[in-house]
Amino acid sequence: MESSRSFPPLVVSGLFIISGISALIYQMVWQRALLTLYGSNAESVAMVVAAFLVGLGFGSLLGGLLSKVTSISPVVCFAICELGVGVYGLVSLDFFKWAASHTSLADSLATGLLAFALVFLPTLLMGATLPLLVSYQTREFAHAGKAVSSLYFVNTLGAALGAFFAVFYCLGRFGMSGSVRIAALLNLLVTVIVLGVWIFKGRRAS
Repeated sequence: MESSRSFPPLVVSGLFIISGISALIYQMVWQRALLTLYGSNAESVAMVVAAFLVGLGFGSLLGGLLSKVTSISPVVCFAICELGVGVYGLVSLDFFKWAASHTSLADSLATGLLAFALVFLPTLLMGATLPLLVSYQTREFAHAGKAVSSLYFVNTLGAALGAFFAVFYCLGRFGMSGSVRIAALLNLLVTVIVLGVWIFKGRRAS
């Protein structure tokens, strides 16, 4: 049954599109940044791609576990994940440069593993968002199949828009640092909207 703090499905879908856009901007920028720092050898390329896939996979498991915690709403957990990704995004390029400066003599495998480690945490948080929102939608509206299909669709749509935006506009106009700031602002926007509405509705209900 719908609660007093429910978000309309269209609002959730819009927020998840924004989340997907930011995720693909990060992927495009981080992959380019890491390859610039560590070289475009096969090991680095493979590790960056693998880190995104593994992070998203383990993130899905993490999101499933978090969705079972009854003391906090899945949509609030989603907002916290978005906040974590945004904060990491703001410092990511400087962090990458710092890590590269301390591993300049490492071999190809070591640099590939480092590239993996550098993007694993944020992709873990990204991967957690889908199961969290599916759990939220299912709890509020009791349509699991529709929740999964619609959220997967809008997040994939957001990813496609993010890839297009990053390649054809964002990177060329704002560079890598400006692009990650835009992606981080999108994460923070989602966080502010979710937590702001959640707090506002909670006060009205009390």
